[in-house]
Formats: sequence, C-alpha cells, structure tokens
Amino acid sequence: MSAWRPGSAALSSPGRVSGSWRCWWWWWWVVLIGVAVGSRDPWMSAEACPPSCSCSSTRISCVDPERGINAFPVLQSEAEMENITDIYIANQSSFSSINDKDLHYYKNLRNLTVTNSRLTYVSKLAFQNNLKLQYLNLKDNNLSSLSWRIFKHLNISYLILTGNPLHCSCENMWIKLWLGEEADTQELRCIEDGGARKLLSRLTLPNCEVPMATLSPSKVVKMEGTQVELSCTTSGVPSPELIWNMALVSNYEILTSGQVSVLRLYNLSSLDHNSKISCTAENIVGEKESSLLLDILFPPKITKLSDAIPDHHWCIPFSVSGNPEPHLQWFLDGEAVTEDVYIMTMIHDITEREYHGCLQLDSPTHLNNGRYTLLAKNQYGLDQKEVEAHFMRKPWNEGPPADPPEDRVAVYVVVGIAAVAFTGFLLMLVILKFGGNSKFGIKGCALFHNIPVELVSR
Repeated sequence: MSAWRPGSAALSSPGRVSGSWRCWWWWWWVVLIGVAVGSRDPWMSAEACPPSCSCSSTRISCVDPERGINAFPVLQSEAEMENITDIYIANQSSFSSINDKDLHYYKNLRNLTVTNSRLTYVSKLAFQNNLKLQYLNLKDNNLSSLSWRIFKHLNISYLILTGNPLHCSCENMWIKLWLGEEADTQELRCIEDGGARKLLSRLTLPNCEVPMATLSPSKVVKMEGTQVELSCTTSGVPSPELIWNMALVSNYEILTSGQVSVLRLYNLSSLDHNSKISCTAENIVGEKESSLLLDILFPPKITKLSDAIPDHHWCIPFSVSGNPEPHLQWFLDGEAVTEDVYIMTMIHDITEREYHGCLQLDSPTHLNNGRYTLLAKNQYGLDQKEVEAHFMRKPWNEGPPADPPEDRVAVYVVVGIAAVAFTGFLLMLVILKFGGNSKFGIKGCALFHNIPVELVSR
C-alpha cells in the first residue's frame, strides 16, 4: 500500500478524488465547529436572539431602525439572560419605557445604553434586580423627569442624560446635586416653563431642598432588660416622609406627630447589641439618614465549647458573648492554666456580639489530658463550661506488647506444614479405598504386593 503524499490525489481515480475532497470538507467542518465551541465569546443561535438584534454570550445590540423593537429582548432561557453584561439599544422609535420587570432576569447587567430612541418613562423599580449596574447612558431620548429613587440601591459610576427635554423642576434637582461638575461637562440643560433652555448646574428653585434628619440621643448605652426612647426630627421642602429602619428582637412602638417621631424600646435584648437603628427623611429632591448602633451591656454567655480537634495545632473551640468583652480564664482539672507560647487563647473572629476562638495547644502530651473549664467574666456576671480533652495515652497505661513479627511468621509456617500433611494423608486414604476399581488401584496393589497380610489388616 502506497503512502499518501501531497499532490497524490491528482493521480488517483475519480472515486478516490471524490472521497479525498469529502474527507477534506469534513475535516474543515470539524475545525470550524471546534473554533466556534472553543471561542470565549460564542455567538448565540438565531433562535435565541431576536431577528432585529445581534447577540453574543454576554452582549445584546439592537440598532436596526427598520426592524425595530419596543421592549428589551427576551432570550430563550433565564440562564442566557443572566450571562448578559452589556445591552446596547439605539435608533428605536418604538422603544418608549423601561418597566418593572423588563430587566428582571438580567442580573449581571453592568452597562446599559438606550440612546436616540423615544424613551419617555423609567419605572422606580426598573433596576431592582440589576445590582451590578454601573454605566447608564440614556442620551438623546424624551425623558422630561427622572426620580432619584430609581438609583437608590445602585452604585452608578456613570449617568449620561444629555439630549433629553428635562424640565427645570424640583423633581430633577437631584440630578444637579448628584452630578455636580459633571452636569457642566455633559452640557446638561433643562427646559423652563417658557420654553427657554437653561444649564442644569444653574438651576435654583424656591421650596426645593434636600431634607434633613436628626436622631437623638446620638448614642445609646443601656443594660439588657431596660428601656430607651429615641427621637427623630426631620425638615425639608417639600415636607419629607419619615421612615424608621431597624431589625430588632426587643419590643418597640413608634409615635409620630408632624415632623417628629419617637421610637420607644422595651426590655432590651442582648441579641440587639450592635444593631443599627436609622431614621430617614425622603422627598422628591433626595434623602438623608441619621443612625446609631445600640450598645447593650450584658453578662457573658459561653455559647459553644467543643471537643479538642487536631489542626496545625490542637484546638479546643469556643464561642463567647458578652459586653463589655469578657475576660477568659482556663482551668485544667481545677488548676489554673498558665498560658505561654505552647498553650494560649486565640480569638479568630468577632461578630456583632460574639467572640469565636480556640485554646491552642502546641504538641500537647499526656500531661495535658483532663477536664478543661472555661470561665468567662465581666463586671455584669460570669459563665463557665467544661469539656474533656485527651491528647496522648499515658506511657504506664499501655497494653501488653504485641507478639514479635518473627513469632507470627513461625506460627504461619507450622500451620501451613500441618495443612499440607493432613491433605496428603486424606489423599492416601482415598487411593487405598478406591484403588481396586481404577488404574490407580492397580498400581497401588503392585506397590503393596510384598507387604505381609497381618500389616495390611492392621
């Protein structure tokens, strides 16, 4: 059989030429598929992307004015939409709004552009699921107003609004305050009642100011089980809404009159130590928050004391709560443990009200075995717990020595020889018993022909 050489196909028969081209065609098809599958940014199938747009695994672009869209594309699966990080929409005369659920499944969206379209309305909940959104370009649309509440939960780095017919109204004042000098960089303008255009950075309006909130007292230090009263006073035009934000175990009630609201906390719980309480004032211009952290005093409580575990060092894990921070003391079989470089208390994590750590022991021996007691104490009380720890067997409590390996080998040899001998004995009995009925029996008779009868009978 001759080997294939470059150009040898020209010397082959017509059938072989066809087969060769068919092989080359299949090879290139496999290569193309491999490139497409292996690409870091494969293009979606035609069925997954709307015909008026082009889509990749992370980007959607809709710029065709002839086959326009009136809403954000909906791909075939939620997973495909979650992978999208960039959406670019332009020149869409029928695209007029961004509603509550339009971007619901685009959870990883970072960059959004809707430009040169007829966008007139953006819902306050439009981006509620788009927590990673950083860049928003709404240039050259028909937006007359935009609420700051749309962006309340976001960390927007770039907001472009140039080319929109924004009203010179109090509702848009937040844009001036939020953009600052960037408003001039964008040459952002608003339309006054008479139709004149004015730089947004120069907009001043009466009765339009950011609200204020003042929480008093500004600091609360109270004993567990007591009560406290907080007062929040707000100001601003238009009159702001007053909102308390907290998540507490303690009982409470709220009494509000005008721009003053009182929060009364009863039977303060230690579980609320370091909890945040905030009072927020909101109006169409913006919001202001005043807050504090509850400082609740309570005696120590050991919430966990576990068996010793081997790690890089041995560790007896514990968790202790208390405010002020408890002093920790260890005892071994009733005797105070003296801490040094080989045995010490280590705190690895501190949460709002708990300290998590280990009694760390470096290469402990039988001398460290015993019952460990943890005592936690501060000025309001104490708590203690015990745990048994065993690190190493005492040398004088070891069991009888095991048989030497040589003795075990000798036993195995004797047992093996006995087994072989017994097997041979059984084989001999079989030969003697059935020897008269087989060729083995004939040889057996010949073998014992000269043996006296009295010996055989025995």
